Amino acid sequence: MQNWFDIFPKSTGLSLYAWIIFCLLPFYFIIRSATYFEIILGVFMILLFFTTYRLSFIKKGWTVYLSVSIEMLISIGMTLYFGYVYFSLFLAFFIGNIQHKAGFITLYVLHLITTLAAVTIGFYVQSELFLMQLPFIVISVIGVILLPFNIYNRNKREKLETELHEANQRISQLVVLEERQRIARDLHDTLGQKLSLIGLKSELAGKLIDTKPERTQAELTDIHQTARTALKEVRELVSDMKGARLSDELLRVEEILQAAGINLHVKGSASFNEAPPLIENVLSMCLKEAVTNVVKHSEAENCYITIDQSTTSLSLTVEDDGKGMSSEQKSWSESGLQGIKERLGFINGQLNYHSSEGTKLAIQVPLVIQQIK
Repeated sequence: MQNWFDIFPKSTGLSLYAWIIFCLLPFYFIIRSATYFEIILGVFMILLFFTTYRLSFIKKGWTVYLSVSIEMLISIGMTLYFGYVYFSLFLAFFIGNIQHKAGFITLYVLHLITTLAAVTIGFYVQSELFLMQLPFIVISVIGVILLPFNIYNRNKREKLETELHEANQRISQLVVLEERQRIARDLHDTLGQKLSLIGLKSELAGKLIDTKPERTQAELTDIHQTARTALKEVRELVSDMKGARLSDELLRVEEILQAAGINLHVKGSASFNEAPPLIENVLSMCLKEAVTNVVKHSEAENCYITIDQSTTSLSLTVEDDGKGMSSEQKSWSESGLQGIKERLGFINGQLNYHSSEGTKLAIQVPLVIQQIK
């Protein structure tokens, strides 16, 4: 059930003023009856209908079906006795808000049958009045047929979109957490090692400063170079924390491969129109890791990168013509690809790789993580 309620239904294709007219019209149909008893009876039925209609959005369980049953009886009575058929539209809207499939189908069929029966009998009982409002009665019957399905599907879609939005936020948080863990590992493995080296060399230089000044100068030079290398690695880590575009990463990849003497061949466009920044950022990081492995381990002459985008997925392929991975390199294979697998896991991506004469990594990501429009 919806977590809101109102006498005037929302998002049904009719304006608020149309629903206000439907609420005021029954008084016109009652007054035209011109007898004191009928006016009292009609006003009582109207008040009872809107009271039970409002309660149906609040209550749960069997009380909801009891309220709907009372509303159906009132709608039939208003149709047959006063010629007012438009309470059926309010009922159609409410039935569309029932998310329990069996309850929805049961009430929909029951409401459709009773409405058609009441309208058919009404044409015989009050033929002149019904013929005068024939176009509006036809519209009401069409609304009774279509409106519940429209509301039911809209509510279901909104629920799925809400869940998708929450999942997207959760994935974004997990990606941030994973990046922090990766940076922590990098700091421990690289920067921590270099700081330890600087400390050892500083102690050694302090001991040699009086006895071996030339050796001390060499140690100080090493300390200076190690510090510059550590600073460079820190800057790279900070840069990795920022969102990366795949087109920008391709430029950096080209520079790295060119420096390594490997020819780069790119097929496809890195300009995405529908991909969320989260997916593009993850693909950029995966591309960086894949090319780093090519440079370090493949001994290749050529590297082929293929990018393909469809309405449902993105695919990225990195292939080289190097020596491939031998059986002795399986442990490197698992550890080298583990980072890519972990990143893709956050966006439901898949990684396939094949190695014989060269290595081929195929990444595919579904386009299901998107902003709600």
